[in-house]
Amino acid sequence: MSQMPAKTTIFDHMSGLARELGAINLGQGFPDMEHSPELLEAAREALIGKSNQYPPMRGLAELRSAIADYYAQEQQLDVTADEIVVTSGATEALAASIYAFIKPGDEAIVLQPFYDAYKPLVERAGGTVKPVNLMPPDWQIPMDQLEAAIDKRTKLIILNTPNNPTGTLIGPDVLEKLGELCAHYGIFVLCDEVWEGMILDGSRHVSPLAIASLRKRAIKVGSAGKIFSLTGWKVGWAVATPPLAAAIADQHQFLTFTTATPLQWAVTEGLSLPHAWHEKHRALYARGKDRLVSGLKSAGFHVLPASGTWFVTIDLAASGFPADDAMIAERMVREVGVASIPVSAFYADDPEKGYLRLCFAKQDATLDEAVERMTRFRQSL
Repeated sequence: MSQMPAKTTIFDHMSGLARELGAINLGQGFPDMEHSPELLEAAREALIGKSNQYPPMRGLAELRSAIADYYAQEQQLDVTADEIVVTSGATEALAASIYAFIKPGDEAIVLQPFYDAYKPLVERAGGTVKPVNLMPPDWQIPMDQLEAAIDKRTKLIILNTPNNPTGTLIGPDVLEKLGELCAHYGIFVLCDEVWEGMILDGSRHVSPLAIASLRKRAIKVGSAGKIFSLTGWKVGWAVATPPLAAAIADQHQFLTFTTATPLQWAVTEGLSLPHAWHEKHRALYARGKDRLVSGLKSAGFHVLPASGTWFVTIDLAASGFPADDAMIAERMVREVGVASIPVSAFYADDPEKGYLRLCFAKQDATLDEAVERMTRFRQSL
């Protein structure tokens, strides 16, 4: 019997259209700038001079120590190597964490808009997603609605900070309130923090692991691909107190078991780079963001504030467009050759339909041409 084809995601759809039409792809989140030579050289040296055989299941001891040191340097966060499980990308860390803590019949509260992997992973674990909407245009968590969504089946709350697609952060005051709720109801928190190295406006990233009431209830997920802008490396990790990390490792060993050994060595070297290197790396993306935002605003687009990620969001209604993001995205790629992502695609249900996400991790000439084309598109409506 033939199987039904897998559903194509909006990212595949828009990127496919971009390739087919020769459009500028500001939809999918990958940079087109030059890669960091320090990281490429570290990978080359590791491939030639280090082991190419299986590493330890939880990850190289050196890498786990480097991750702990990185968080101490960049976030003043006190974690140890035995709290870290290295995974084949952050999505695998999310999967192993969800499979560890969601059993058939359980519920996970997810704040939408959200990364599209959360829902299918929860459902594959036998759980149910219960969405709670962030409130535009500042995308804050409605704590009263969040608490109202909790019931006896709730086992996990899934957070994303900095948030993709909105670029907003969850502040310490909100995390403190969340910690009180989780302690009261006995709930764990899974926090997708892959964009923690890409906060571009000087704001401070706060992990749930920095909140005392969440220290033993939170799982932090990180990504070398996002920190170093090497998305194809697929090296991620989960960080949690040792009993939680052990439960995640139990799942990880039957998902990918291990992650490419030379890339683990290369990431170890990368995480040992000084703070000044990370500041310089972020500054490259901050310039791209400023260039795109400035161009869009000059053309009459209303761009919402964003602290982190490689994305900015356009408010369609405030920019003079119909509040139909899927329709606008489809027309824009076909009519002027700029691919974007409708923010409604980041919802399980009851979506906000008035916003478009654009990626600014591109070369100056690419961004300038995209702005010129989008200006023509706006003038044509």
